[in-house]
Amino acid sequence: MEIFHISAECYPMAKVGGLADVVGALPKYQTNAGHEVRVIVPCYNTKFRNENDFESVHQGTITLGNFKFPFNVLKETTDKLGYELYLIEINELFDRSNVYGYEDDIERFFSFQIAALDWISTRNKVPNVINCHDHHTGLIPFLLQYAYKYESIKNVKTVITIHNGLYQGWFGFDKLQYLPEFDLVHVGFLEWGNSLNSLAVGVKCAHAVTTVSPSYLNEINISANGLESLFNMVRSKSRGILNGIDIEVWDPSKDIMIAQNYAIETLENGKQKNKEKLCEQFELDPSKPLFSFIGRLFEEKGGDLLPQASALALSENFDNINILILGSGNSAIEEQLIRLRNDYNGNYNVFIGYNEELAHLIYAGSDFILMPSRVEPCGLNQMYALRYGTIPIVRRTGGLQDTVIDFGDNGNGICHDQASVGDICYSINRAVKLYDDKIHLNKIRNTGMKTDHSWERVCQEYIEIYTLIIEKNEV
Repeated sequence: MEIFHISAECYPMAKVGGLADVVGALPKYQTNAGHEVRVIVPCYNTKFRNENDFESVHQGTITLGNFKFPFNVLKETTDKLGYELYLIEINELFDRSNVYGYEDDIERFFSFQIAALDWISTRNKVPNVINCHDHHTGLIPFLLQYAYKYESIKNVKTVITIHNGLYQGWFGFDKLQYLPEFDLVHVGFLEWGNSLNSLAVGVKCAHAVTTVSPSYLNEINISANGLESLFNMVRSKSRGILNGIDIEVWDPSKDIMIAQNYAIETLENGKQKNKEKLCEQFELDPSKPLFSFIGRLFEEKGGDLLPQASALALSENFDNINILILGSGNSAIEEQLIRLRNDYNGNYNVFIGYNEELAHLIYAGSDFILMPSRVEPCGLNQMYALRYGTIPIVRRTGGLQDTVIDFGDNGNGICHDQASVGDICYSINRAVKLYDDKIHLNKIRNTGMKTDHSWERVCQEYIEIYTLIIEKNEV
């Protein structure tokens, strides 16, 4: 079948979070399974865009209210990602380095969705399925069914995958003028809570809804930033599918970004070499257990708990542990984490920002990864950590609950129930004791490295859903 994925992010073209990793990997495995897969993302001014070759395959103009924007569809010429990658180039709106955070984000992503459908509607071939990702593409299922200009492709089946239901793309009624013409009798599909909501539109109009883990599907029926009743109403067409990871990119035996490659058989020596490299870079002691955090420094990820939890854990175990933070986000949290350097020099360090190569080295060189998330629809960091023999310390929520089992229950990690400083520090203390029991520690590491989180399994679940909605209009 022919499948289109439409998304605001796709690694390595543009990445803010886990959305990019999923859209960058799933299409490759669907292609390997014998399907024609194409990915469409905006043409941001990124390193990948500037360092690779693209050819123009379509040009057009979209109308957004009183504004007209010429657009260009660019195709990456070599298919080096394992599938066909297309960029929607609208220079006035997307020729910027950041993915989000602009005052005209509504206009940017409205135009992106319209341009993508304009191009698809001109092709000689009609795709079988369009898989939309998060609210940035939530209008597509509605526009396909009800906008007059897309009559030729109105029967294309749609799936919306929810990577994070907290972000929904609210917009005012004044923005209706941006949409291609449709019969106003259908305007109710756009409304939610006396406003207009892009994610709600997609959930209402798509033929199937997926979330990125089974537990997260249950959670959004209880807590979804105002959409709880909607998710309950569409439960019959919804399914939770746990994300996978690209085991070719995340493979400690082949990873070119780490200091020394290793497999299960050489785990202990390999991790130690990477740990020494990492500790040398950040002036830490490689003989001590290393606890790391990689991610966005926001409350959603438990980032606000890290300064106090780090200070308390270091105070209680000053001679026994190291802590390393890699992330960015809330400026107040960043400042607090930076100030801790002065008090715990030699046992603590922080890198504000994001660096892909450093992230790989941290997974390889750390003993434990901290994930005290309040919300974690799936989480990929714990899967990367397990793949590298690094033990996740997680709060039981969303995909973390689906992938990490406490070592006290013969599992692969350390779990706690509350997003609190106390629970984090208690788990760190458990980890310190585990670290001293090298036989038990290495047994848990081996268990983690053997866990199958590959995309082959996940790919088949998505294909099953596509097949069901094409053949039977049901999930």
